[in-house]
Amino acid sequence: MGNGWHEWPLMIFTVLGQCVAGGFIALTFALLRGRQTDTQRHRIIRTMFGLWVLMGIGFAASMLHLGSPLRALNSLNRIGSSALSNEIAAGSLFFAVGGLGWLLAVCKKLPLPLYRVWLLIAAALGVVFVWMMARVYDSIDTVPTWFTLWTPLGFFLTMFTGGPLLGYLLLRLAGYQACAMRGLPVVTLLALVASLAVAVMQGIGLGTISSSVAQAGSLVPDYGELMVWRAGLLLVALGIWVLPQRRNSLPGLPVLSLAFVLLLAGELIGRGVFYGLHMTVGVAVAG
Repeated sequence: MGNGWHEWPLMIFTVLGQCVAGGFIALTFALLRGRQTDTQRHRIIRTMFGLWVLMGIGFAASMLHLGSPLRALNSLNRIGSSALSNEIAAGSLFFAVGGLGWLLAVCKKLPLPLYRVWLLIAAALGVVFVWMMARVYDSIDTVPTWFTLWTPLGFFLTMFTGGPLLGYLLLRLAGYQACAMRGLPVVTLLALVASLAVAVMQGIGLGTISSSVAQAGSLVPDYGELMVWRAGLLLVALGIWVLPQRRNSLPGLPVLSLAFVLLLAGELIGRGVFYGLHMTVGVAVAG
């Protein structure tokens, strides 16, 4: 029993990976729908470096979980038949395509038509990455607490909670007047509401899952308290982000950075609970 913090490398990898995928989608949306000058577009693309830094941190954390880079390479041997291999391959492909396209765009070696194609392909690869990440867990029928709809929903909701804020932060870092992106907080708000609903439904469902030796509800005794902390941090982060806009002003970088840190803290708490709910059983009973 516990709160899952012993799996901190995986917590960092999954949460950062999902936020980066969502952040890239937010920036893609801004770049394709906006009417930026070449200078503005170049500034926005340069700030994408922040995405690849976070992605690199996430992959470094995953290496710590695997024990060595060699194990990560070996895990690619079963692409197509292993969920873990598919996850690493999808994440590596997203990282490679996104990073290489970013480098070409920064060096102004990517023609505008290819630049648009690159954004769309990399954004789609980000979605595939998150889906493959979820499949690592929701395909294990011997772990009934993960073998549910709540696993993929939780992963994608993290993408839609953290991604818009990360994208907005990078847009502001580029000096972009993000008034046209006021819809991003709405996406985060809707994802947050959905996340709270998932937490409640999952908590109710834990009482119906048991084995001959364990009751799912006892795996994380502080489930309710931890979820309240998570919800509180996410709500504060959203409030810090939205409040300046309610006053017809754009939030500054320090405010947005604080909001993103609080959001990360909240999502890490939720992911810790997720790993804390691990229970391997031979025979499970879902009432």
